[in-house]
Amino acid sequence: MLKNRKVIITGAASGIGKEIVKQCLHVGASVIACDINEYSLHELKRSIDDHYVLHTYQLDVSKYEEVAKFFIYVETEHSDVDSLVNNAGIYLAKNILDYQADEIDKVLDINVKGFIYFSQMFGKKLLQSQRKGVIVNMSSVSGIEGSSDAIYGLSKAAILGLTKSSAMNFSPYIRVNAVAPTMVNTPMMDTIPDWRKEEYLNHQLIDTPVMPEDVADTVIFLLSDKSKHYTGATFDINNGGYLR
Repeated sequence: MLKNRKVIITGAASGIGKEIVKQCLHVGASVIACDINEYSLHELKRSIDDHYVLHTYQLDVSKYEEVAKFFIYVETEHSDVDSLVNNAGIYLAKNILDYQADEIDKVLDINVKGFIYFSQMFGKKLLQSQRKGVIVNMSSVSGIEGSSDAIYGLSKAAILGLTKSSAMNFSPYIRVNAVAPTMVNTPMMDTIPDWRKEEYLNHQLIDTPVMPEDVADTVIFLLSDKSKHYTGATFDINNGGYLR
């Protein structure tokens, strides 16, 4: 589905991001995997068969200068890049009453500004040459229904607005869509309060847990030409837990 496509993926070395990397490679794309954790990137590279085309790049998505440097590298080494998955994010599992100012900044810098920086620089690159491309933004059910961690919920709601506005700003060349999963079976799930997990599960109409590969399936669809008429949309992956 993604033959001859080149995809940038942030937060690529673990969890959902790692699964997106694997599935993109499996369906024919070449991938530039970005993550702040250099060791995890090394382990990701070791786990991938040599016949796949995987490049890794260590950076902090919340640092504008590092993202700008990355896009200079992209222009030099991967000028044919045409797809971006904004996935990097953090979840501190804290009540808003317990947040410190530096913690608020950290969540918003990574979960919101990181998406903005990558979207801006990717958008400029493709629009200048009037090339077609795709952006997929990883949001969350928390951005739609609220979160026990209000700062995280705020950040994921912001991504929905960024998705719609970017779809307008980047048309007709770049399609921009969001994915909003429910709880996914990753290490992050261990930090969600038990009472909130129960609320999510009690609402769901499908009793099969959502796995990272399920989210990756939707991302692959949105990156592919099979979704060529979708832009500015949010794709819920929540087992029917919240019907809108």
